[in-house]
Amino acid sequence: MEHNAGSFQFGCPGHVNRRQFLAGCSACAAGLSVASLGARMVAGAAAGETAQPPICSAKPRVRLVFSHIPPDRPCWPNIGYDYEGRKKELVELLRTKCPNVEFLPVTVQGAEQAKKLIAEDADVDGYLSYIVGIWTGVPAVLAGSGKPTILVDDLYAGSGEFLIVYAGAKRAGQKVVGVSSSNFDDVVEAARLFEAIKKLQNTNLLAYSPRDLGPTAKSIKEVFGTTLVQGDNEELNAALDKADRAEADRIAEGWMKGAEKIIEPSADEIRKCARMYLGIRDLMSRHKARAITIDCLSLFYTDKLAAYPCLCFWQLNNDGYVGACEADTDSTITMLVMSYLAGCPGFISDPVLDTAKSRIIYAHCVAPTRVFGPEGPTNAYHIRSHSEDRKGACIRSLMPLNEMTTTIKFKPGSREMIIHQGKTVENVDDDKACRTKLAVEVPDARKLLAEWDRWGWHRVTFYGDQRRRLEDFCALTGVKVVQEG
Repeated sequence: MEHNAGSFQFGCPGHVNRRQFLAGCSACAAGLSVASLGARMVAGAAAGETAQPPICSAKPRVRLVFSHIPPDRPCWPNIGYDYEGRKKELVELLRTKCPNVEFLPVTVQGAEQAKKLIAEDADVDGYLSYIVGIWTGVPAVLAGSGKPTILVDDLYAGSGEFLIVYAGAKRAGQKVVGVSSSNFDDVVEAARLFEAIKKLQNTNLLAYSPRDLGPTAKSIKEVFGTTLVQGDNEELNAALDKADRAEADRIAEGWMKGAEKIIEPSADEIRKCARMYLGIRDLMSRHKARAITIDCLSLFYTDKLAAYPCLCFWQLNNDGYVGACEADTDSTITMLVMSYLAGCPGFISDPVLDTAKSRIIYAHCVAPTRVFGPEGPTNAYHIRSHSEDRKGACIRSLMPLNEMTTTIKFKPGSREMIIHQGKTVENVDDDKACRTKLAVEVPDARKLLAEWDRWGWHRVTFYGDQRRRLEDFCALTGVKVVQEG
């Protein structure tokens, strides 16, 4: 373990999209969803007694700027073009497809007007610059505003100015994403990035560790706007002690019935983990947090933690929240970002390289069993002891094979994100090391040997090809993308 700190589908492809995921979260606002983990992990524990940690309901306020010259001048798209009709059509489309974004439409026809607009727009979250006509100078001014900006080429209308301004903005390192596509859903996906950014800015991340997390909290706040709340370690065991034992027993029963195998842990140990789950859920509610990370190894090894939180984190991640190991705040914020971007849980791991087979094997004792999101299918799992000390209870998840995965980690302190991708090929069965071992085939495993000293051992793996939305998110938040391998 590491000891340092067509139809538009926004979510994981083919399973649960972002709108469905967030709608599900809103629907259970009266209580944190708890499934029994039977065949489809449904209809289980009584979850209504504890308030669900809130999700940000504030809509991002996005200035929708249309730019074009007067219609009586010859230029692309053409003289006499119906700009007003086109703008009305685009506003209606955006408001219909992005109901959680507040668009503020305006037409700007020159650079000086754009500068005046920026001066008056202190409270907007960003700009969507829709170029419906060319050579106004407006897109370049917006790109240089310092706010997240999406430049959109309305094909055959804004192409010349879009190409020049976007290339220059990227070269200058400005917070800009460009969309030049005949598929309007590409515009929608880009616009929805503002939703994820807004939610991160209004989210609490709860951490329990004997280490001072102040510097980490500062960097996370600066990059993502997320508030890290460092809890008192004594809260953890107190919360476990106060948990409703009858409810915990119902949850534990569901976990055990859903397992393909239970190998080492006793039923009593699993029930204790269920009490910890209820306690952690209560702490998250009290601290208004949607993510939690615990320095589990340090606290358990020194008898300051009554049970491993592995099963707790597994259930939270299946339910659409974030439970992260070892007070690894970088991996926790990584999982939180992706929960808002794609509605998918992450798999934190200690990777092992097998260059003979060109594989990277992601190994850990916490892993999701709903890898495509809370409403997606559930894969088989075993309940095992924690690997290193053969104590407690954890999950061996038998995750889907022949699927593309995207493995990343954000490093807020340096404003970077590392990324590599591969295809799942095997759930490795070996008694050594952590219980879940997911093997992924990559083009050349030797090329993945270069970055571990700078980034630490942990990586976080997500199902699906998430590269484009991650690169666009990084562009809007000023994060550098580092290609691993």
